Amino acid sequence: MTQPAGSLADQKGFTVWFTGLSGSGKSTIAEMLYHELQARGLRTEILDGDVVRQNLSKGLGFSKEDRDTNILRIGFVANLLTRNGVATICCPISPYKATRDANRELIGEFVEVYVHATIEELAQNRDPKGLYKKAIAGEIKGFTGVDDPYEVPENPELVLDTMVETPEESLQNTLNRLQELGYIEDSTVMVEGDRLHSGMTDLRVRDTGHVIRES
Repeated sequence: MTQPAGSLADQKGFTVWFTGLSGSGKSTIAEMLYHELQARGLRTEILDGDVVRQNLSKGLGFSKEDRDTNILRIGFVANLLTRNGVATICCPISPYKATRDANRELIGEFVEVYVHATIEELAQNRDPKGLYKKAIAGEIKGFTGVDDPYEVPENPELVLDTMVETPEESLQNTLNRLQELGYIEDSTVMVEGDRLHSGMTDLRVRDTGHVIRES
């Protein structure tokens, strides 16, 4: 049976790759974008760094080699999804430029989004488990952004400054950029209020299944 024009069979795949320090807001914005793309009738998947580690990359540690392997595995899956017409959202820390660039070259339809927040902001206001404070005190070694490098993207398609932007503003800026790049037709926010959890990120969830808004 022939699919009508504009159907899912005609969907062009692309990857939105959120990168940034732990706690910067990547998963929150990724979840919001997931629902927006679904509301537009797009086949959509999320590849979250922590969730992938628990499954596809179970057993890997946090050496540079293991981190690179994890990010390259995410890129491999993202490429498979993208070339099969899926809007793919990736939100690992992905601290190293070389592996991000390798995934860009592999995938092609690649939108790099740098989610910015400073170590000071994260340690003071977005550290519910106290991990940044422990890393700064030297109690945790190899912590990205503290004693292990995070290489800031040089020419990302978009920078989201979550120091000054609300999640809703960051979402809108992402939709605007995707429209500019021709991946979506309309950047108007279509999903308001609480969102059901996608099941693909490690965000905290209420008993109702809705994502908890972090203060």
